[in-house]
Amino acid sequence: MNLQDIRKVTVIGSGTMGNGIAQVFASTGYDVTLVDIRQDFLDRAIATITKSFDRIVKKAVITEEDKSAALGRIKTSVDIDVAKQSQLVIEAIIEDLPAKLDLWKKLDTICPAETIFASNTSSLPITQLAAATKRADKFIGMHFMNPVPMMKLIELIRGIATSDGTYALIKELSVKLGKTPVEVNDFPGFIANRILMPMINEAIYAHMEGVGTVEAIDEVMKLGMGHPMGPLTLADFIGLDVCLAILEVMHAGLGDPKYRPCPLLRKMVQAGYLGRKTGRGFYTYQS
Repeated sequence: MNLQDIRKVTVIGSGTMGNGIAQVFASTGYDVTLVDIRQDFLDRAIATITKSFDRIVKKAVITEEDKSAALGRIKTSVDIDVAKQSQLVIEAIIEDLPAKLDLWKKLDTICPAETIFASNTSSLPITQLAAATKRADKFIGMHFMNPVPMMKLIELIRGIATSDGTYALIKELSVKLGKTPVEVNDFPGFIANRILMPMINEAIYAHMEGVGTVEAIDEVMKLGMGHPMGPLTLADFIGLDVCLAILEVMHAGLGDPKYRPCPLLRKMVQAGYLGRKTGRGFYTYQS
């Protein structure tokens, strides 16, 4: 398959990452079908994408006509069978291994043999996900960064069986999307989260141990290290449940106690304090 053969893309999962991925593909001229288990999830995703486009129009980056054209390229469905019409399927569902494995097994029976599969997982093993299919050579990790329309990086993760042809094609596609692809090998947390999550975890430990307030820890990292966003603000933005899941994957996969999730993080997730999406995390947010 060549780049020009990819005309239709299916994105499974319409949450923060999924709707951002759909927006970027539609902006680049691709027909996109966004799939989720409930229509109200999809309606919310389209509303989010529309607001994102409105902000870009306001900045005069694109025109109102560009926005309308891109939105017209996005369809929604609650039926994963629509994936059979696409040359590329990208999965962006919850960071749960059994759920992802089950989905990929279903998609493998639905999609033509030449369809390329990509997972947006932030930490789970691409090799293991690919093994749920009969096309491990056509399976790759495409780890977009949040917010997807703004962030340039895509980690391209090669499983043990990912072919050179699949990697080269998805690298070329990533560049066409206006992103900068970086090749990463298949280890827990890849590169971005292997470095980022221990920093966030240590910031939570520092707060739990009384080293500093939430605001103090964030200010030190912003003013002292030049970070645009403090680690606890960032954790809220990512979702504390997502941070916990990634740390648990790294702790289990690498066996090093330095990845052990902070007990305060675990407690906050148990309480439902997940960050921006629930209105409360290390900070409180107006809905």
